[in-house]
Amino acid sequence: MGLPARKVFPIQLGDRLFRLSGASISSDAPSYFSQFFEEQIRTNEGSESCRTLYIDRDPATFEDIALHLQGYHVEPRDGAHFVKLFADAQYFCLPRLTALLCSSTIYARVGEQEFRISKDFFNSPGDSPNYFSLGFSSFFTTPEDRDPGCSQQMLLRPPSLLPPSVPTRSAQVFADLLQLLQGYQIYIRNDHHRNQLLRDARYYHFKGLEQRLIPHQILFDAVRQKTEILLRLEDIQPSGLAVVMDNVEMFTPCTSPDSAAPSDFCVRSGLIHYQRPYVDAEAHDLVLEFGEEFSMTLDLKLASTTGAGFHWSWAAFHNQTPSDFSRLVATVLAKMNLRQAQWAEPMTVDGSSTSKSPWSSLHDLSERNRMTKVRIGPEAHVVIDGRAWPPNSIPSNSISPNTHNVPDEPSNAKWRGQDLGNTSDSCEMMVRKAQWRLIVLWATDCTAQPDTMEAEVVLDAVKIEAFWNERSRNAARSFLA
Repeated sequence: MGLPARKVFPIQLGDRLFRLSGASISSDAPSYFSQFFEEQIRTNEGSESCRTLYIDRDPATFEDIALHLQGYHVEPRDGAHFVKLFADAQYFCLPRLTALLCSSTIYARVGEQEFRISKDFFNSPGDSPNYFSLGFSSFFTTPEDRDPGCSQQMLLRPPSLLPPSVPTRSAQVFADLLQLLQGYQIYIRNDHHRNQLLRDARYYHFKGLEQRLIPHQILFDAVRQKTEILLRLEDIQPSGLAVVMDNVEMFTPCTSPDSAAPSDFCVRSGLIHYQRPYVDAEAHDLVLEFGEEFSMTLDLKLASTTGAGFHWSWAAFHNQTPSDFSRLVATVLAKMNLRQAQWAEPMTVDGSSTSKSPWSSLHDLSERNRMTKVRIGPEAHVVIDGRAWPPNSIPSNSISPNTHNVPDEPSNAKWRGQDLGNTSDSCEMMVRKAQWRLIVLWATDCTAQPDTMEAEVVLDAVKIEAFWNERSRNAARSFLA
């Protein structure tokens, strides 16, 4: 049974009396109002008058609800107004108004500023679910009955609601994030500004936006005819890692230590690729940058040289870098169903050994496992003590680390594995910053199963800035002011 469209029904809220027609009340029904007055008409058949409905609610809020019932569009003014409308729409069981508010703009207060956030801002991959959809805003985004007992007319008061508020975050930073979510580009002033954006993007769980904000470069290498992505170690996500194996399999004869008869084994290699989650459409060759200064040292005492101008050595990590790099290696090898080699002589892509084991002086296995093999080729750009060294001219321990001057003829100073194994001097080069490609190498009997293969990840140098001694490092220091 519906209400007569032309009949006027009185509703008293506080000190104000509202008169709404049956057509207005029926425009958003069934509701608390329609059920009350339908019961009045059913009880008082033939009577022209209906009892006034008294409700102890805010008349200012009901004024907007009355406009909605009369067919006007009602837009919340701010977060406080939104929660008042939402609470009363639930309390009066108005299905159309409740659904309208649930699909409307998100109103939130960040810091000291009010924001109106369109839900369309979260349509980009990785940006939803987020802080607003998973947290308190889930209360306002589903039109289900939030007030159990309303239909049984047992609820005396709707629950107290607070507008969404994030008082501990910066309104200015959030405004920048909203611009980025809308597709605009903003000027990132400096590293501090970028770090603020990244910190709050992680706080609000804007994962797609975070990937767009992390420092990176995507370049096309015309020589190698491949695209490369440059990223810092701490910004790598495991889900973006992949390995592209070389098409060529090398077979190299070797002799088992238990048998004099030679046997064949395969040496395979693959280059680690990376695809930023939610952002990149395809994977690129990964060039990894160790952003933390002096997080690596190269042990030149264990260096060796192979053909084609490649130099092999060992790198030791410091601070947080060892654990971060270990997780990266474990993730890559797990995806390839390979086991990590505990220690081995560096393998080369041509299948040959690098030298007569200059690293055999590492008798402690734990010391070996803490180090990572590196390869420096002729294309690598190496700067030592502020001076660029030509290819095949990397200094070795033949230059005393206690000598503070750089030789006039750097081309005469080469890594010599036969000398490095015999010296007792410390031959460590402190790496300030470096960029590396990551190569996966593994060797096994050709008949072995994949899960029995042992592999290692080798750092292939792209660019290195290093210091030979503490004095050179101190010369690069700057004062606070």
